[in-house]
Amino acid sequence: MGQLVVQEFVTADGFAANTNNEFTAYEMLEGGTAEFDRSQLAWLETVDAMVLGAATYRMFAEFWPTPAASGEIIAPALNGLRRFVFSRTLRNAPWGNLPAATVESGDAVEAIRRIKLDVEGTIVLWGSLTLSEAFFAAGEVDAVRLVVMPVAIGAGRGVFPPGREPALLSLRSAKTYDAGLVELEYAIGAGHTGV
Repeated sequence: MGQLVVQEFVTADGFAANTNNEFTAYEMLEGGTAEFDRSQLAWLETVDAMVLGAATYRMFAEFWPTPAASGEIIAPALNGLRRFVFSRTLRNAPWGNLPAATVESGDAVEAIRRIKLDVEGTIVLWGSLTLSEAFFAAGEVDAVRLVVMPVAIGAGRGVFPPGREPALLSLRSAKTYDAGLVELEYAIGAGHTGV
């Protein structure tokens, strides 16, 4: 059975999106992220599939399977993952010249449960905050990887669903990288019923 990992880039003050529900903090980083990219590549080699919401899919599809990403060391690994796009409006989800993503248009929680049964290893969800909130609330998230950036934006949208009971996460690792990035990896305990 697959394990669902939510990996999100967040500001130092805990926001994964600004008040317009956009993520622009990465553009504020100074300096390169080569060290983090190498670590991300090593992790991606252990990942089997990705799940994306429609908006994140569009952003990814406009970059990762295109020549613009040819200099990115993670591009081949990312493009080699099985892809699932959750959308009620998309009928197909092309991925450049590579096989299209599978579109999941029904109940998202039922779909992720089916995907977790079908995929043996790690399934990563990037961005897609509404989708991740549904998976957190249903208790389907097994681990969280927060990449904290040295940027503060003051207000925005967090990673975890608002208004939920507090949840204790178990720290697996904490690593520092170039450009002031810190990656925190947490396990969500067995018997978890939603963050």
